[in-house]
Amino acid sequence: MATDVIATTPTAGPQTPGSERARKRATRAARSGRAPGEKALVAAPSTWFVWAGMAAFLIFLLGILTSVIVDSFGKSWFSTWLPEVFTPQWYAKSWERFDLTHVIGVTLTVAVSVVVLSVLIGVPAAYLLARRDFPGKKLLSLLFLLPILMPPITFGIPLATVMYNLGLGRTIWAVILVNLVPSVPFVIMTMTPFIEQINPSIENAARMCGASMRQVFTRVLAPLLIPGILAAAILVLVRTVGMFELTFLVSGPQSDTLVVAIYRAMTSAGGGEARQLVSAMAVMYTMTMMIILVVALRFVNPTQLVARVKDSRED
Repeated sequence: MATDVIATTPTAGPQTPGSERARKRATRAARSGRAPGEKALVAAPSTWFVWAGMAAFLIFLLGILTSVIVDSFGKSWFSTWLPEVFTPQWYAKSWERFDLTHVIGVTLTVAVSVVVLSVLIGVPAAYLLARRDFPGKKLLSLLFLLPILMPPITFGIPLATVMYNLGLGRTIWAVILVNLVPSVPFVIMTMTPFIEQINPSIENAARMCGASMRQVFTRVLAPLLIPGILAAAILVLVRTVGMFELTFLVSGPQSDTLVVAIYRAMTSAGGGEARQLVSAMAVMYTMTMMIILVVALRFVNPTQLVARVKDSRED
C-alpha cells in the first residue's frame, strides 16, 4: 500500500540570543558588501597619508600658536626652551602703546558696517539674479565673481587711487567702501543658489492673496532666508576683520584695523618694537576673531542652512 509523504516545514520558534546576534551580524555584513565571516578590509595606504597630513598640519599649527602665546608672556631668553620668567605686562604695554581700545573699536565698526551694507545690497541683488532672466545675466554673474577670485591687491591699488582723489584716503569711510567691493559679490554668490532652491510657488501664492512685493520679501522670504543671511554675514564678518591688503592701502593712523595695526607695529622704526609686544597683539587679534566666531555661531547653527534648504526642496 502506497503511503503519501507529507512534507512539513518547521515552524518559527522563539529566537535565542545567539541566533539574534547572528542575524544582526549577517545584516551588517550585507550592508557593508562583505560575506558574514569576512573581515573588514585594511584601510588603504592613501587613508594613512591623509591622516598623517592632517596630524602634521595640526601639530604645525599648534606649534605656531603655542610659540606666539609663550612669547607674549615671557621675557627675553636665549639659551633655554622656555622663558625663565612669565609676565602679563606685555599685554598692558601693547594696549597702551598702540591705543588698542581705539583700534579694536575701529575694527568692529568697519566689520559691522560692511556686514550690514553687504546684506542690504547683496540680498536684493541675489534675488534678482535668482528669479529674473535678462540679457547679460551670465556676464554680470562673472563680473561679480572677479573680486572674489582676483587677488585684492590687483584691484586695491586703483581703488585706493580713487579714494585719495576723492579726499577719502586714510578715513574710516574709505576702509568701509573698499571692503564692500569683495563683500557684496560674496553675499550675492552665497545667497543666489539659496534663493533658487526656494519654491517660487510660495511667492506666487502670497501674491494671489494680495501681498505686495515688499510684503512677500519681508514676511514670506525673509524668514526662509534668515539662515542663509546669517551664514553669509558670518563669513563676511570674518573676511572683513582679516582683510589686510585693501585696508592697508586706504587706512591711516586713525582708521587702522587690528590686523593693519599689527603690521605697522612690526615695521615701525625698522622693527624697533619689542617682539613680545607684537606677539601680545597677535594673541589679542586671535582672541578677537574667536570671540566673533563664538558669538556669531551662537545665533546661527551651520546645520540650519542645510536643513532649511532641504525643507525648501520638499515644499
